[in-house]
Amino acid sequence: MEGRNTVDFDEEATFPLLKRGSCDTENAETEKIGSPAPADNLTPVVIFSTSVSVLGSFSFGTGVGFSSPAQSAIMHDLGLSIAEYSMFSSILTLGALFGGILSGKIADIIGRRYTMWFSQVLCAAGYLVISFSKSALWLDIGRISTGFGIGILSYVVPVYIAEITPKNVRGAFTAINQVLVCTGHSTMFVIGNFIHWRILALIATIPCLLQLLGVFFIPESPRWLAQINRWKECESSLQRLRGANADISGEVAEIRDHTETLKQLSNSNLTDLFDRKYAHALIVGLGVMGLQQAGGINTIAYYASETFESAGCSAAAGSIAVVVVQLPMTILGSLLLDKSGRVPLIMASAAGSCLGWFLLGSSFLLKDLRLSKSSPFLAFIGALVFEGSYSLGMGAIPWVIMAEIFPINVKGLAGSLVTAESWLGSWIISYSFNFLVQWIGSAGTFFMFCIINGFGLVFIKKFVPETKGRTLEEIQASLVLFTSKN
Repeated sequence: MEGRNTVDFDEEATFPLLKRGSCDTENAETEKIGSPAPADNLTPVVIFSTSVSVLGSFSFGTGVGFSSPAQSAIMHDLGLSIAEYSMFSSILTLGALFGGILSGKIADIIGRRYTMWFSQVLCAAGYLVISFSKSALWLDIGRISTGFGIGILSYVVPVYIAEITPKNVRGAFTAINQVLVCTGHSTMFVIGNFIHWRILALIATIPCLLQLLGVFFIPESPRWLAQINRWKECESSLQRLRGANADISGEVAEIRDHTETLKQLSNSNLTDLFDRKYAHALIVGLGVMGLQQAGGINTIAYYASETFESAGCSAAAGSIAVVVVQLPMTILGSLLLDKSGRVPLIMASAAGSCLGWFLLGSSFLLKDLRLSKSSPFLAFIGALVFEGSYSLGMGAIPWVIMAEIFPINVKGLAGSLVTAESWLGSWIISYSFNFLVQWIGSAGTFFMFCIINGFGLVFIKKFVPETKGRTLEEIQASLVLFTSKN
């Protein structure tokens, strides 16, 4: 095999699981004649465990969506200045950034379930502090606590779902994470306009409390149990997830082979993360998450009203239309993920996002040149095309890919890095948007986002592997081999 002499380990000996995986179907079938196939059936335990875990995703959405409908009432009740409320609103991102940095390490030490529990303690405490706050200081303390919890949840929820679900439904189930983020955000947006902000904060604790209770009734991730050599518990957890009568011997053997191989290759520390054998996975993980944020989503999330008003549209109608488009397209994307595959769907999403920004940029260019009276309509259509396209794939798939591609021995460190990148990118784009509009104009800013999404198409085509229908161990081993040969 060409390039084989460039690496210092025997690929076939090092990753024997590839010989029995989807990469060599005929050999696999020959080996397993007379033996039951590993169970890929969807069980009530998997459904319940996923439902409990995505309560954390709902909390993520409520945290992001809380500040917008509550702004005027909080400022009036507590006498806050614009600067004080801006600090309250934005400090969530700071807390989430630090939570993201520590998320992988926490999840590796105490496990996926107790990480979700710990995160929701922080979120619930934060909302309670906000609800009873009498000053800006206590608002900020509550908000940063909630942000820290959300930062951890943004990592551990998709990772837990990816590690417990059968490969044939893993993409759709992991994408439910994004569906519940959108649902939580929309819920705050809708009910926040009708109830007092203190009651709104108390309502936001409900999913926190439900998950705090629910994690005691779901199994721990079998991959994490394997990582810490708790093999009996690993098998028990996997049997519970796959069903009492399911044959899990093949899946257990695959997990064991992969885990033992990774332990021979390296220990889990920061320098290992930048080893050449993990380069491809790291490039993909950081790349797709960077494109998600650099593609401009937060300019719509945080500045939708301002953008529609600048284009001459109704801010209220535009903002409501964005919310109406967002959730159905996110659900559609999750349903298509295991049918179309990750790569075709995220490429379609990036192409649609590119088109949406082009229409928005064109509308502002026509408005600046006074060449068309239809520029408000064009801006409205462009925003909906972008939001719908983003929700179809770019919103969920980077988190799905992050949960799938990193080997268990570096997943905590790599996942923390990718999660922190997401929150840092969110802050940078949100903070810099108004400056970009001043420097290069609205049209120039939107055309810039169009170019970034166009570049994303090239990056995805070149680097992102298709992971549909493959076990986590097959995906991760193939990425190591790809790096070794290139």
